[in-house]
Amino acid sequence: MLAAMSGGVDSAVAAARIAEAGHDVTGVHLALSANPQSYRTGARGCCTIEDSRDARRAADVIGIPFYIWDMAERFHRDVVEDFVSEYAAGRTPNPCLRCNEKIKFEAVLDRAVALGFDAVATGHHARLVDGVLSRSADPDKDQSYVLGVLTREQLARAIFPLGDSTKAEVRREAAERGLTVADKPDSHDVCFIADGDTRGFLADRLGSPEGPIVDALTGAVVGTHRGAYGFTVGQRKGLHIDRPAEDGRPRYVLSVEPVSNTVTVGPRAALEVTTITATRPVWNGPLPAPHEPLACHVQLRAHGEVYGCHAELSGGDLHITLATPATGVAAGQAAVLYVGETVIGSATISGAS
Repeated sequence: MLAAMSGGVDSAVAAARIAEAGHDVTGVHLALSANPQSYRTGARGCCTIEDSRDARRAADVIGIPFYIWDMAERFHRDVVEDFVSEYAAGRTPNPCLRCNEKIKFEAVLDRAVALGFDAVATGHHARLVDGVLSRSADPDKDQSYVLGVLTREQLARAIFPLGDSTKAEVRREAAERGLTVADKPDSHDVCFIADGDTRGFLADRLGSPEGPIVDALTGAVVGTHRGAYGFTVGQRKGLHIDRPAEDGRPRYVLSVEPVSNTVTVGPRAALEVTTITATRPVWNGPLPAPHEPLACHVQLRAHGEVYGCHAELSGGDLHITLATPATGVAAGQAAVLYVGETVIGSATISGAS
């Protein structure tokens, strides 16, 4: 069995648990940058030089073989370039979700199977029950949302040893096992943006074309920006609007139009949507694809609110009708459907109204 070891506490304990259970385990760390210094370092990073060293030390403590796999080219193409192109198209991507889909459970799993491994174990906080993805026992750390894009075939070869544990329990166990990452902080932000400046990262690649910020209610130009890609639906801060709204209330980003390089803003009430259309549906749960409205729940962002809804597949797209309005729904994000704690499918949001 292959254990994907990021260098953090979760993947270290996951590897230790499956080794202790008697599996023949090999640890693998993914080198995701041809120039690791360009990625985040320290506690705020992910997949950095420090992480590879931490992963190797953990493997030594556990007593399993350890290798580093170079996935830099694939990661750059499928995650970094996808991130840039999605923003350029006016959408808001989730790079961690794309990394799970394209790297950890496509490229890595394909290579693992080709080498004779029967499954890949990771430190994700989620549960698999008879091959069906469900929420973690720790609601604050649940990662079923970012795994909701995986197919049934990928889930059949995945193992999540931490699904029944809280993060506090994982850290205590790591300390008891003598793993030096027991108190290592969780990674944050986008791992391939060294200084955390997403707008600057995109500006280096997409330029800084000036464009208008338009008030949706009056049609008036109320400000300018240096790249529509620097805004996302629901954003309130950092708009640099020249004049306040007539009612004195804050404005929010309502839409981003990349062709005209226009950002449209308006009142919070204008953000409310009750219908969502999503493309590239993945039906990975225990139920058949819903060709008639199915009562379920939907999560629209990582660690976001869960909404009651009816979902239906039609014309190759997923159509979702919310029981209560949602705000800040951005194209490019995933809509992950649940029945109770169980994931039943997902799709990529393309529009909302």
